[in-house]
Amino acid sequence: MPALVEIDEPSPGVRRLTLSRPEALNTLNASLVAELHSALDAIAADRDVRVVVLTGAGRAFCAGLDLNGYGDPERVEEMGPTLGSLDRQREIAGLVEKLHTLPQPVIAAVNGAAAGGGLALVCASDIRIAAEESVYAVAFIRAGYSACDIGVSWLLPRIVGAGHAHELMLTGRKFDAAEAERIGLITQVVADDALMATVLAKAEEILRNPPASVALTKQGMWLALEMPSLRAGIELENRQQVITALTEDQPEATRAFLEKRSPDYKHR
Repeated sequence: MPALVEIDEPSPGVRRLTLSRPEALNTLNASLVAELHSALDAIAADRDVRVVVLTGAGRAFCAGLDLNGYGDPERVEEMGPTLGSLDRQREIAGLVEKLHTLPQPVIAAVNGAAAGGGLALVCASDIRIAAEESVYAVAFIRAGYSACDIGVSWLLPRIVGAGHAHELMLTGRKFDAAEAERIGLITQVVADDALMATVLAKAEEILRNPPASVALTKQGMWLALEMPSLRAGIELENRQQVITALTEDQPEATRAFLEKRSPDYKHR
């Protein structure tokens, strides 16, 4: 059976995950979700992976949950419809938490439709770059569910602001790449055929920085959104500065910058 999450390394230190159910617009079913969990677990434990790229095969990024069936009847049979549905929900939502807490930064290369759970994966990524033809929708509410799902009610307002998020979630309407860029969901929109090259160039920019510094910066940026005060944020920053100053990579980063050469990091 072909992989539903294709894994490759387009350049050293960069791991690309491609959701690969193109005939179903890369919708989420039990098998794809399990493979994505497995891939993310492996990446989290791999110190050689410095940047992750998440994209989709074909004309969609991910069109959300497969409404034709998730493919886990044994779960409902074993646990019953209520507890089985809750277990399934936690399994899907766990992808967002896993992306969010991954040590490596995740770049979403949004090549097409990102709706429902697909939009949640975009929101959980750290950098979001999109093709001109990409389209977006919260979508859950249009299928009869709450629009608050898979972390979107927490992530989307923090990315685009509460006003934009409320309107998009209450209507469930589609919006295009230009609007996504205007409200801040997407940081850059490029021609469809330039998407991957642009994403990989961005990954190379990240690779110029020490891996521990990148991991702590990602962690600190997301934690700052949950902190109650400026003082708490500054105290976390103080600790991050001391930790990174004591790594072997910090003086190498300074030397490489001054000598105008590529750094040779040891991730120590």
